[in-house]
Amino acid sequence: MQDPITKPHIIIVDDDAAMRMALSQWLELSDFDVTVYEDAREALRDIRPDFAGVILTDVKMPKLDGITFTKSVLSADSDIPVILMTGHGDVPMAVEAMKSGAYDFVEKPFEPKDIVESLERAIEKRRLVLENRQLRQQIIHRSSLDSRLIGNSLPMRALKDEIANIAPTEVPVLISGETGTGKELVARAIHDLSDRHDEKFVAVNCAAIPESTAESELFGHEKGSFTGAVSQRIGWIEHAIGGTLFLDEISSMPLALQAKLLRVIEQREVVRVGSNAPVKVDFRLICATNEDLVDAVSARNFREDLLFRINTFELAIASLRDRKDDIALLFDIFAERAAERFERPYERLTPALIAQLKAHEWPGNVRELKNMAERYVLLVGSAEERFKRLFKGGFDPAGKPSTTLALADQVRDFEERVIRDALDRHDGNVKSVMEELDIPRRTLNEKMKKLNIRRDKPL
Repeated sequence: MQDPITKPHIIIVDDDAAMRMALSQWLELSDFDVTVYEDAREALRDIRPDFAGVILTDVKMPKLDGITFTKSVLSADSDIPVILMTGHGDVPMAVEAMKSGAYDFVEKPFEPKDIVESLERAIEKRRLVLENRQLRQQIIHRSSLDSRLIGNSLPMRALKDEIANIAPTEVPVLISGETGTGKELVARAIHDLSDRHDEKFVAVNCAAIPESTAESELFGHEKGSFTGAVSQRIGWIEHAIGGTLFLDEISSMPLALQAKLLRVIEQREVVRVGSNAPVKVDFRLICATNEDLVDAVSARNFREDLLFRINTFELAIASLRDRKDDIALLFDIFAERAAERFERPYERLTPALIAQLKAHEWPGNVRELKNMAERYVLLVGSAEERFKRLFKGGFDPAGKPSTTLALADQVRDFEERVIRDALDRHDGNVKSVMEELDIPRRTLNEKMKKLNIRRDKPL
């Protein structure tokens, strides 16, 4: 969907050349962006549901009259303002058209200021409609992101806002972050929230492709183009036509292929190995890296001109140690999923164990946390014994983590576990939790919001 209108756009439809010229001159002098059509059928082909402007049409036209034209426009988008220009005898017809959804009508002859005032009111209405649509779409996107990108910490909320903002556009995106932070998950979220969501998402790990076959893998080849090419092969780039191409670990791509990729991006065409015929390609490009590409450019391992083309918009994913407020929630969700999959019991962690999780540095980030949650579910023994094995002796069974957290963090962890345990015992019944903990509803609600505690069970 287009952004809400900046310079007002007016479409004029009239079979009278003199009227079209006079109207367009008036409106351009009034700082409108004007497009004129002689034939309403041609105008209809160019009008989309997200048209950011107003339509001004004559009623009496030979090939497609204004009333029928208006009905066709409103069937595409009932909120597009259509203003009818009528002769004296057409007024009853125009009134009926307004009952069916037309915005206004002006009777010929009319003063230029009258038509400008009507257009300005219609423009404001259209602007509000498009802004409301964008807000609704952002809410939908945010809800979808919350279900796939787990976490309510400040870095995660900022990341979700950026994804919701950039996903509907076509700009190339560069995702940066440490190994295990979820770069492919973010790329898929961008694809699923874009206009290409019904098309393919093609993920290619550049580091996993042998250099000897990388050109064929990416660009494809023709039969007989080299020894072993027994048939034609469509490359990953061509396979992504219409959809999204995700190039993970882009810094691992050999320099020779970087030059060819740059040409594909600039020319929007790919040439298979052994062919001279270019194939037109249309795809959304998303790349990911766990290295600093600016440093790679300085080291002459990455082309600067390619970097400029792939990082029109950059998304930086925070490491897990920078979003520790999400750790307990992530561990709970991963462990619950593992318990269901492996048919094992899972008892939520005590505040002391959560403190141990938060004290860990998590070099493997979310991927490491998920692996640890699954191993925790599969191990036997008490929670403390399992943690001791997970952290290889770095945990005191008496409840003291190997790295001590600040008092405020320990208090926060304790409150979180007490409230979670109370909600579990009372099957999500807030009133019973209030009575047990002897706190008012407002205090409980505030603490649950602050501690990112979700009430999964109905009241």
